[in-house]
Amino acid sequence: MRQDPFGNQRTGGQRRGGLLGGARWLILLGFAVYGGCYYFGNRTVDPYTGEKVLIDSALDANEEKALGLQAYQEILSQERPVDPNSQIAQQVREIAKRLIAKVDVVEAALAEEHGMKAQNFSRDFDWEVNVLQSDQANAFCLPGGKMAVYTGLIPVAKNADAVAVVMGHEIAHALLRHGAQRMAQQKLTQIGQMAGAASGMDAQQQQMMMSAMGYGYLLPYARSHETQADEVGLMLAAAACFNPEEAVPLWQRMGEASGGQAPPEFSSTHPNPGTRIQNLQALMPKAMQYRERFCTNGASAGR
Repeated sequence: MRQDPFGNQRTGGQRRGGLLGGARWLILLGFAVYGGCYYFGNRTVDPYTGEKVLIDSALDANEEKALGLQAYQEILSQERPVDPNSQIAQQVREIAKRLIAKVDVVEAALAEEHGMKAQNFSRDFDWEVNVLQSDQANAFCLPGGKMAVYTGLIPVAKNADAVAVVMGHEIAHALLRHGAQRMAQQKLTQIGQMAGAASGMDAQQQQMMMSAMGYGYLLPYARSHETQADEVGLMLAAAACFNPEEAVPLWQRMGEASGGQAPPEFSSTHPNPGTRIQNLQALMPKAMQYRERFCTNGASAGR
């Protein structure tokens, strides 16, 4: 203990603690500025939704396609595609062909709703679709247009209209660049982790900080991606002359197929089936307008 000139007594430990505390806040402030600059410097407006989204400006379309192709090749090396000449493979390719043919007109229509012009980001996609032998009731579309439908989806979907709704939803993820957005979110997460470690937070404090970020930002953002893909995918299916009304019974069956095992919505990357169905029902008048407007050949799958 020592006496200062003004008669106050203090310990060296208290002073060091204050300095360390000040340094911690400076480190956190520095990372916060860095994270903020990254966030606001990489925002762009999406023509499909009219919303500002986070996409790393350093990631160009060719790099995104390359990442999608690499992931697709890895999946095909592990999963078994069915015979491309089989009936199911041909039917799925025909559904994909019809959906892809309507991408440009749907993008233009949605962009116009938001006072924007279509960017036609997908015109350089190398579209490809395979059917994979699996019990999963699922499908996917990677950046660059590489798609797959699992055979387990077919008995749950029951008809081509419902398959088209699912495939349209997956195509929409690629069109909306949700993969690129998730990569940017991961970078923000890494910045947060580095901030916690550099500032001297213990493991429990870092875990609490990341949990708050997950529940408060990452999970709601992921759920919004699903809702966006539902809307764009529904418009694609309708424009391609499929019946969008099959979306509601489809998701009812999907909920039944899951056995009610879905986690609570607040802790999930997906809306719960009830929320999803309500959103789809609200979108149905718009989808029927798209069907009337863009279904030019009068075809109706599954009827």
